[in-house]
Amino acid sequence: MKIATFNINNINKRLTNLLDWLTDARPDVVCLQELKAEDRAFPIAAIEAAGYGAVWRGQRSWNGVAILARGATPVLTRRALPGDPADDQARYIEAAVSGVLVASVYLPNGNPRPGPKFDYKLAWFERLIAHAGTLLAAGVPVVLAGDYNVVPTEADIWPGHHEQDNALLQPETRAAFQRLMDDGWTDALRTLQPDGPLWTFWGYLRHRWPNDKGMRLDHLLLSPGLAPNLRNGGVDRAVRGVDGASDHAPTWAEIKTPTRRSSRPPTSPPGGRRLSRVAVRPRRP
Repeated sequence: MKIATFNINNINKRLTNLLDWLTDARPDVVCLQELKAEDRAFPIAAIEAAGYGAVWRGQRSWNGVAILARGATPVLTRRALPGDPADDQARYIEAAVSGVLVASVYLPNGNPRPGPKFDYKLAWFERLIAHAGTLLAAGVPVVLAGDYNVVPTEADIWPGHHEQDNALLQPETRAAFQRLMDDGWTDALRTLQPDGPLWTFWGYLRHRWPNDKGMRLDHLLLSPGLAPNLRNGGVDRAVRGVDGASDHAPTWAEIKTPTRRSSRPPTSPPGGRRLSRVAVRPRRP
């Protein structure tokens, strides 16, 4: 199973970019972030025509997350991160695909800091750590894939940067990510490439892309049962260089999974929700 994460940065504006990449890369599962489209504006007809089923949670102007599956419809288990019923930001969605529980994660940016946006980032991170622990306790195969808005170490940003005040690099942010990892998750890409640049994001300003001044913000975290099955992975850098590209590049990992395919979740996580008629539509024949 080839699982990818891609911050598309406006799915309708960059739909052609997405469809071209799907055709070329043929991932089995795709976690999207920053849809920047409300539920009814999600381009499900075009996604289905490309051979993918989808579940999604949109939001006007900002945020929005989705999970696509090639030749199947993901089985939705959650449309929001638990822990704060008042939080209406569309930043988390979770579904089962072929016996694996997959989450698309869009962690808050947190800038400017200090301030309420940074406080929200850290609070959201605590909720993610708690829920991830629940998933580990359930013992099911899980992939947490997405834009974490975290640069885990100085090896994950271009040398000589001047981003010390950025919320993505703060000690509190990095400590939260490390606590998540310490619970037993495996960072797929760093496992495959322990050293050297692995940029997944190049900002639009200050010639970041042509000068290869990137950061690693997009991560695929594997539960302990899946980690030994990791086979390959990488960053599709060329996608960042096409006209009208997102400022992120697709990031992917290949894992060996059981050959038996099932559309049912491997389990029902505590408090999980079933299919939403707003966000899920059956594939057209």
